[in-house]
This record gives sequence, C-alpha cells and structure tokens, in this order.
Amino acid sequence: MADTKPTGGWSDLYKKEDWWAVWLGLALTIVAILLWNAGSSIKGIAVSVPEWSEFSKVSTHFSEKIGSYMALFIVFLGLFSISLKVMGHKISSFIPGFTFVFISSVIISIIGGWDLAQKYNIEAPLLALGLGMIISNTLPIPQWLEGALKTEFYVKLGIVLLGATLPFTLIVQAGPMAFGQATLIAVTTFVTIYMAGTRLFGLDRRFAATLGAGGSICGVSASIAIGGAVKADKQHVSVAISLVVVWAIIMIYALPIFIKVFGIPAGPAGAWIGTSEFADAAGIAAAAAINEQAIATFTLMKVVGRDMFVGIWCFLLALISITKWEKREDGTKPDAKEIWYRFPKFVFGFFVASALVTLVLTSIDADSAKAMTDSVIKPLKTLRTWAFIFCFFAIGLTTRFKELTSVGWKPFAAFTTGVLVNVPLGYILSVIVFGSYWASVGLK
Repeated sequence: MADTKPTGGWSDLYKKEDWWAVWLGLALTIVAILLWNAGSSIKGIAVSVPEWSEFSKVSTHFSEKIGSYMALFIVFLGLFSISLKVMGHKISSFIPGFTFVFISSVIISIIGGWDLAQKYNIEAPLLALGLGMIISNTLPIPQWLEGALKTEFYVKLGIVLLGATLPFTLIVQAGPMAFGQATLIAVTTFVTIYMAGTRLFGLDRRFAATLGAGGSICGVSASIAIGGAVKADKQHVSVAISLVVVWAIIMIYALPIFIKVFGIPAGPAGAWIGTSEFADAAGIAAAAAINEQAIATFTLMKVVGRDMFVGIWCFLLALISITKWEKREDGTKPDAKEIWYRFPKFVFGFFVASALVTLVLTSIDADSAKAMTDSVIKPLKTLRTWAFIFCFFAIGLTTRFKELTSVGWKPFAAFTTGVLVNVPLGYILSVIVFGSYWASVGLK
C-alpha cells in the first residue's frame, strides 16, 4: 500500500491513492449502470483483442476498432491524470510513460490472444510481467517512463472493478470460510517467518515482523504498512518488498503449472492461490491462467480474507512495538486510530461496487439481468483486465535482479521458511479439507 502515512484529515479522501482507486472504480461502475439504464453501454471503450490463429484477424479487428482503442486510452489517461494531479504528482512525467505502457499492453494483448499462447495458458498478464522484466534487466529505464509505473494504483483500481463483477451474495456466502481459512494461514505463516527470523537467523524483531507481514497478509502493501507501524528501517522494508516480489513471481508460474498437471478443480485452485500467493496482482495473474471461477475464489480468499487483516495487524504490531520493543522515553502511547490509518481503503470500494451491481441485478427480471451482464459486467471485466495488464507490466519494469541479489541469505531463508509452511498448508486446506466447498463457489 503506497499511502500509509496517517493524516487523519478529510483531505485523505482526495490525496490518497487508495481512495482514488475507490472513486475511479465506482465512477466507472456507476456510469456503466446509468448508460445501460438509458439504453446505451460502455462497450464502446471496453475493447479487447480476440483470440486468433491467423494475423489477418488481428488486422481486421484493429481496422474496425481503432477508434475504440483510442477512446480507451483517452479514458484511462484522463482518469489517471486527474487523480494523480490532485494527489500532487507531475502529469508531465506520467503522460509519455503511460502512453508507452498502454501501447505495450496492446501489443502484449495481441500476443496473448495468439492460439499458441492460449494453448500453453500464457495469459496477457503473465506476458506483461515477463516482457517487463526482460526490459528492466537489459535496458536502463528512462526517467520519463518511471512516472507511469504506478503498480499499486493500477491493481487497486482493478480490484475495485473486480468487485463490480463479483456478486455480493457470493461474498457473504463465502466470507466466513474465507475469514476462517485466512486467519489460520495468516497466523501460521506470520509466526513461522517471525520465529525463524528472530530465533534461527538473528534478525531484528521489527525486520522479522515486516517480513512476516509480507508473507502472510497482503505482500507489498503489508510490508509497507507493517514496516511503518513498527518503525522498521526503510532498508528492511525494501528487502521485504523484494522478497515478496521474488516469491510472487515464482508462484505466478509454479502454482498454475502444478494445478494443471494434477488436475485440481478451478474453485479449490483459486482458493489455494489465494492462500499461497504473496501479492494481489501476482495472484490475479496466476488465477487468470485458470479461469473466472478461480479468479472468484482467489479474490474471496485473498482480498476478502487475507487483505482485510492488514489494519488489525498494523494496530496489534504497533501496540507490541510501542509497549514491548521501543523505549518509551518520549511518552508515546498506542493509538487505536492506527487501524483506520492502515486499513486498505480500496477494499471498501471492492465491497461497495459488488453490492451496487448486485442490488441492481436483484431488482430486475431475468432478461434484463442478462442484458445488464452483457452491457455492464462484461465491459467492466474488460476494463479490469486492462488495469491488471498495466500493473503486471509495471511490476516487471520495476523488478531488477541485481538489486534482489543484495538482499542477503538470512532474510531470504526466514521468508522461504514461511513459504515452505504456507504453500503445503494452503493446499491441504483449499484442496483436501475444504475442496468440495470451494469447488461449488462461483458457479452459477
């Protein structure tokens, strides 16, 4: 989570990335509903590259839809530019970089639509990540491009839009299961990494706590949030983020391969990815390599289950840090507001978007619901996919292997100890113990 510094003022509503992801996601959802109600649709901008075996199909598609792609670019550029300008960023350093990101994403989508890529389940998000890493590790990243690598902003918007495509009734139904499984996974993984870090490898407690949060809750966001809550060194937070990225990338490829080789059903597969991935963006990419049901169960397990803990864990660890780890010479006391400061606000947008779409769906007849699905939900899924491609490409462009090699073996060993516990435990819970339950979630 990029915005973790507490301010406590109303200005957070328009100065924080989390809130802007909420406003943009809800705005797109509401506009889609209003246009559908007026007999129109956002399908004009929700364009995507079709699957193809002959390139002539791609040429024909772009000759017919070039205007839609230009409109899609203008809408995304306008929304991001306005929000970043209000947040105090320089738009002049964003526009050229985002233009490159968008054009690259279109090219990536063309490759991802190739039937050969589809045969090997190489989805556009995975291609975006791979291409980004190749570029970042072979060429210097120009300054004009760095301004557009808003990784977390893209994924947060994507998650809010994901809420609009996931019925709220499904969230209510699977919520208790997701919370229960997430609690067991989060506590077990955190304790494993923390104890390994402090007892086996002699790491500082704040450092070990930051590593544990990154591996057990919501990856990069948790590393930043918990690191701030316990006053960890900036270098320690950077190391935690690097390790999250390394293992998230590994799991993007490893989990889908394992799932397909052993024929694990989509529902349990998505739940397993939700328990064992270390970042929302990476998890979405892995789940997207399966199908929509896997995306649904992943979201319930990761976003509804694990991500919801970040605020609570921030407060608890801040409390422990202040009362146990820090010398309270300045008289500092625990502040309950820390929960609100650190809570991932985009999760609210996810729930509100889901509730809004569900409210409309349940108030209309079956034929209208089908029409709404075609004119509202499917186009929002397309916009969601574009946001995730932007995100994965940005992750790749900011992942430099040389920097990761300076992490050192002790934090890597501590984090990996957690991985060795988390992944098998996630498999046991998602596939064996609760497999029949997750197999039924997300099916119409």
